[in-house]
Amino acid sequence: MGVLDVIKARRSIRDFIDREISEDAMSRLIDAAVWAPSAGNLQSRKFYFVLNQEIKKRLAAAALNQGFVARAPLAVVACMDRRIAQRYGDRGVNLYAIQDVSASIINMMLVAHEMGLGSCWVGAFDEFEVIEILDLPDNLRPVAIIPLGYPAHIPKPPRRVSIQDAVEFIR
Repeated sequence: MGVLDVIKARRSIRDFIDREISEDAMSRLIDAAVWAPSAGNLQSRKFYFVLNQEIKKRLAAAALNQGFVARAPLAVVACMDRRIAQRYGDRGVNLYAIQDVSASIINMMLVAHEMGLGSCWVGAFDEFEVIEILDLPDNLRPVAIIPLGYPAHIPKPPRRVSIQDAVEFIR
């Protein structure tokens, strides 16, 4: 399957079967995350792979009670590292670090899909609660929670905006 095929076939999965994710699969997800591009190659990101059921329940509660976060075998909390400011100032913190994490997240989601795993990008959560749950240091800020697991159901593709509305050519 080509990369564009993987991109078009990936869906947001919120319903998972009860099946563990192998260590090999988690290693591939980690590779996907760390090989994403980053501003100045500073790699201003950190990932927490949460397998502990009690912690996942607390994360689900912090994610506005989105229970599927706890029902996934794995929840990855993707964080940006504010230390990028040492090189890029406010723009590094307010933009580049978030871009770095976002590139890593999509890499993980595409590799997950390629391996038959489902995932969902969860951005709706109480940031301060997640910081407390994971006891994050001051330099880290959670950007997203990504529940991962084997899909119980794969939804139909959502409608996309037209190419004419999405793209403007300047020649």
